[in-house]
Amino acid sequence: MGLSLVLAIFLAGISTRSSFGEDDGRIVGTWRLLSYVVEVQATGEKLPVMGEKPTGYVTFQPGGRVFFVLTAEGRKPATTDRERAELLNTLVAYTGTYSIAGDTWTTSVDVAWNPEWVGTKQVRSFKLEGDQLDVLTPWRTMPNWSDKGPTRSIVSFERTR
Repeated sequence: MGLSLVLAIFLAGISTRSSFGEDDGRIVGTWRLLSYVVEVQATGEKLPVMGEKPTGYVTFQPGGRVFFVLTAEGRKPATTDRERAELLNTLVAYTGTYSIAGDTWTTSVDVAWNPEWVGTKQVRSFKLEGDQLDVLTPWRTMPNWSDKGPTRSIVSFERTR
């Protein structure tokens, strides 16, 4: 009787854990950044805010953790405090646990380049075709280009081999 109860609790724990990494391997792995475009809500204008050839990666671990490091094209080492501060506008970096529901993932951010994101939930919709992952953020005011008002990011990645 006691063993049956322990087994039932164990199996229940496994089934409740399924929201983390519940993607059947669809997005688990490492993805290289291909493009990062921002659409301005007020005008519909689409801007390559990270340049024509941004760099970066995202890694989705099977256990439900994700790591993002995205950088703009042409970043150069800083020599002054002002230049170091400006580098924050050409970087997006965060990590947290993620869960997937259909074609949407939600990251519960616990570490970020911008402290405003820590403790938030970042929701992204995605489309996967072969080895390309296309991502769309909801409309929001992004700290890196807040002067543009509400924007959404349109980001594409390629699975690494």
